[in-house]
Amino acid sequence: MIAGSLVAMVTPMHPDGAVDDAALAALVEWHVQEGTHGIVAVGTTGESATLDVDEHLQVIARVMQVAAGRIKVIAGTGANSTREAIELTAAAAKLGVDACLLVTPYYNRPTQEGLYRHHRAIAEQVDVAQILYNVPGRTGVDLGNETVLRLAEVPGIIGIKDATGQVARGVALMHALKGRIAVYSGDDASAGELMLRGARGNISVTANVAPAAMAQLCQAALAGDEAGVLRLDAPLRALHRDLFVESSPIPVKWALHAMGRIDTGIRLPLTWLTDAAQGVVRAALQQAGLL
Repeated sequence: MIAGSLVAMVTPMHPDGAVDDAALAALVEWHVQEGTHGIVAVGTTGESATLDVDEHLQVIARVMQVAAGRIKVIAGTGANSTREAIELTAAAAKLGVDACLLVTPYYNRPTQEGLYRHHRAIAEQVDVAQILYNVPGRTGVDLGNETVLRLAEVPGIIGIKDATGQVARGVALMHALKGRIAVYSGDDASAGELMLRGARGNISVTANVAPAAMAQLCQAALAGDEAGVLRLDAPLRALHRDLFVESSPIPVKWALHAMGRIDTGIRLPLTWLTDAAQGVVRAALQQAGLL
C-alpha cells in the first residue's frame, strides 16, 4: 500500500533551464533521510508540462536510481493525448516505478465518457499500478465521482489524487468506493482532515520544504490522532496557503532556493517569484521554522 506523505517533488534546474541532476539527486536523498513516504516525480509541481519526453524519463530514472528501493516512487505520466499517456506510462513502468500518476486530459476537455475510456485504455495497455489525478482548477475538466466509481472496477487502477480541496466530496467518494481504491489528498490545506476521514495519504507541495513535518502529520492522521494533526499542522498553515501565492511551482521553487537546496532555474512560461511575493513566502517559511 502506498500511503503517507508523498511529495510532489520539484524538478531542480540550472538558471538556463537545464535539469540539475546533482540537485535532483540531493533532494531525493534528503526526502529519504527526512522520512517522506514516497516521491512523485515529474508531476505538475515537477514542471511536467515543459519537460520533453527524454527529460521526463531521465528525471524518473534518476529518482529511481537514487531512491534505490528505500522509498516509493510514483511517476507522473499523464497527458492530454491518450496515446502519449500510454507511451509515457509504459516507459515509466519499464523503469520499475511503484505506480504512475495520471492527470485528467487537460485543455481538450473530454466528456465523462471520454475520461473513463482514456483511463481505462491506459490501465488495459500498461501493467503498472495507476493513480487517477483530478485537479479541475488546472486542467479545466473535472473527473466526476460517478466516473471514478466506474474506473475503480478497472484492474490496475489503485487510487485517486483528489486535488479539489472539497473534503465533503472526498468523504462521499470514499464512502461510495468502500475501499476498492485508495483516495489521496492533493490539497495540503485540507489533507489532515481528509486523512482523518479515511484518505490514505497526501500528495504534497508543502512536503518539498517541510518533509519531516509533513511525514509526521500524515502518520498522525493515519493513526487517527486528531489532536496531533492539529498541533503539527498549525505552523504549516501559512505554507499551505502561500506556496500558491503565485502559480505553483513558482513559490515552492523560490522557497527551496531560499533554503539553499536548489538553483534559480524555472522554465517559461513560468517565471521567478516576484519581489512582492517573496516576502510572503519568506514569512511562511519563518513561521514553520524553516528559515
